[in-house]
Amino acid sequence: MKNRKLKIIISGGGTGGHVFPAIAIADALMQRNPSNDILFVGALGRMEMEKVPAAGYRIEGLPVAGFQRRLTYKNITFFFKLAASMLKARRIVRSFNPDVAVGVGGYASGPVLKAAASMGVPTLLQEQNSFPGITNKILAKKAGRICVAYPDMGRFFPPSRIVLTGNPVRKQLLKPVDRLAALSELGLDAEKKTILVVGGSLGARSINEGIIEGIDELLNSDSVQLLWQCGKYYYDELSEKLNERRSSNIKLEAFISRMDLAYGVADVVVSRAGAGTISELALLGKACVLVPSPNVSEDHQTKNAMSLVKEGAAILVPDHESRHRLMPESLALLNDENRRQQLQEKIKFFAYPDSAEKIAEEIEKLSETE
Repeated sequence: MKNRKLKIIISGGGTGGHVFPAIAIADALMQRNPSNDILFVGALGRMEMEKVPAAGYRIEGLPVAGFQRRLTYKNITFFFKLAASMLKARRIVRSFNPDVAVGVGGYASGPVLKAAASMGVPTLLQEQNSFPGITNKILAKKAGRICVAYPDMGRFFPPSRIVLTGNPVRKQLLKPVDRLAALSELGLDAEKKTILVVGGSLGARSINEGIIEGIDELLNSDSVQLLWQCGKYYYDELSEKLNERRSSNIKLEAFISRMDLAYGVADVVVSRAGAGTISELALLGKACVLVPSPNVSEDHQTKNAMSLVKEGAAILVPDHESRHRLMPESLALLNDENRRQQLQEKIKFFAYPDSAEKIAEEIEKLSETE
């Protein structure tokens, strides 16, 4: 089976939480058989149109966009874009003639997997969250395989088609990190404990506000330093706020490109609760304070975080309480070594180091059902 060349469409994207797992799956498929032919399908204007070619893969773009839950003129064009995307998705599937179509979530997944299923192409869903969105619930009805990252997903999907694989993570994060060398490269002090703050590539206002609100408490400690990815939209504003209180134990960055080094030096991580981020934290065994974004469908980040909290694997601070609770909770965890060790051990139960390889194997199995 490993020697058979497969043609595979991988569709979806929109955020790093969808794009990086998709690339990891493609890499695993190519490692299993370098002659495999992989075509990505994403949404025009989204990050996959840049990241996928940079990883060495072809990609086609659909004009699809998300439906806004508030009243906006953008919803007028939604149905036109959806119809155009469905037509283009059918043309792509018919032309490429894949053995399997894979959906990783994001705007492009719906049209592509729907088109593929209607043409008799076996489909596989990679559901990253503990609570699936409406689109994946619909697509699951015809999916041959549903790869999930959390147990007990039989509440949402046909149990006989579910495979617990976990979420793939970026290869870069799996390489061992020399902590002292990483601290030096990041300009941090090897004698101090480190809190890493990340709010996604664009930043998160509530997390940034929570850190600023409690910054004096951090400045009063000689044994703590902060590595803070605030997002490009907030960098100038926060730099100005910190200007008078700037010290060597605060390193503010608009974006951290070497997340492997950042994770490697972190004693505590403050983060949103996206599925991809949680998978990374679990695989690396990091003690974390999660601040779920309230601006996502089905409030799935809170559900992701609660899956960990119920097992004693993470601390949750609700978004609306982050201004007053985030820094005190983070510092308290940093200073409680026993608590940190407990979280580090328990979050590892959510780690799946071979996730991409397991999904690639399921894709191969599914291709045999043609």
